[in-house]
Formats: sequence, C-alpha cells, structure tokens
Amino acid sequence: MNLLILDYGSGNIKSVYNSLKFVLDKIDKSYEIIVSNSTSEISKSDFIILPGVGSFQQCKESIFKYVGLVDALYETVLIKSKPFLGICVGMQLLADFGLENGKHEGFGWVKGKVKSLEKQINLTHHNLKIPHMGWNNLEIISKDNILKDISKHDHFYFVHSYYFDAVNSENILALTKYGKNIPSIIKRENIYGLQFHPEKSGYSGQKILKNWIKNC
Repeated sequence: MNLLILDYGSGNIKSVYNSLKFVLDKIDKSYEIIVSNSTSEISKSDFIILPGVGSFQQCKESIFKYVGLVDALYETVLIKSKPFLGICVGMQLLADFGLENGKHEGFGWVKGKVKSLEKQINLTHHNLKIPHMGWNNLEIISKDNILKDISKHDHFYFVHSYYFDAVNSENILALTKYGKNIPSIIKRENIYGLQFHPEKSGYSGQKILKNWIKNC
C-alpha cells in the first residue's frame, strides 16, 4: 500500500512524514510512504495527503505550476475515490474559492469559501489574537471513523488566520471555538480536511492519522 505526501514546495512535509512513519510503525509496517509530485506516483497511490503552510494563493499557485498535477489528483481522488486528507491550507484548498489576498479559485471539491477570521470575530471582546495559534479541542457534531476514540479531552495544534466556511452542514464533522465556531474537520465521501496540524498534535494527532489510515 502506498501513502503519498504531495510535495509541491509548500507544506510541513518532514513533520508529516515523521508522524506518519511513527503511526505506521505501530499499526502496519507494510505501508510505503512516498513524497512526490509525480503524476504517475499519484495515480498509483492508495492514500493521498495534501499538507499546506502559507497563504491560499501561494499554495494554489505552487500546485498549479506542475503540469498535470491537478488532473492527476482529480482522477485519483474524485474518480477512483482514493482516500484523501488535506491539512490546514491543504484543507482550505478544497473550497470553491478563498478570500486571502484577493479572490482565488480552489479545487471546488467541498462547497464553501475560505474567509478571514479577523473580519468575523470581535478580537477585543473575546481577548483573542490573529492568527489562531495554539492548542484547542474539538466539538464533535457528526460521528465518523476518523474520530474514533477522540473526545473533548483531546487537544490539537492550530495556526491559521482564515477558516473554511462550509455551505453544507453535513460536510462538517467537528467544530472548534475561537470567537466563533469554525469547522475543524470536514468531509465529503472519501475526502477529509483538517484545519489543525495532526503532525504537531502529539498523541491526539496520531490517533487521527491512525483512524484515517485504518478506518476511512
């Protein structure tokens, strides 16, 4: 089984790789982790992870500069229905468009748009800062295999200034409170997105990754 981390020049690839390797060493050593932007490797992969660090526009442009990359993702994820996990900006890119540094089209795989947190909450009233940086728990609103053994006592590491405003509530599995309820886990069929960084979230993040690989 091949688990591919998409390398497009933006993302916390080393941390994601190390966290996945730690999880796989415990559950199933037969998985091979591949870091690549090759369209042929994407087509052969059994799981795909899209990490993301930076701005919506920057990450999108980095992906689109590789010829055929988006088409390969579309075929593998939407046509072949291979499990997909987007992390942070990798989750936000699933939206129809993002409003960071102008309006930019996303993949359009999950209906919604990416909006500024700062424009949506009263920072002074809530004594909050932007970016939302640090540890927070989840309010689980829909049961799903990726949330097996996850409770309000699990905490996850966030660092972001924009959030995914999903159109359809059925796409939201969990929320996190930061001045307002923001989607922290979204799903559409075989497609998952995490606003937090599981690779930086210790044992709780490892549980999420394990659940995604074993149960989703």
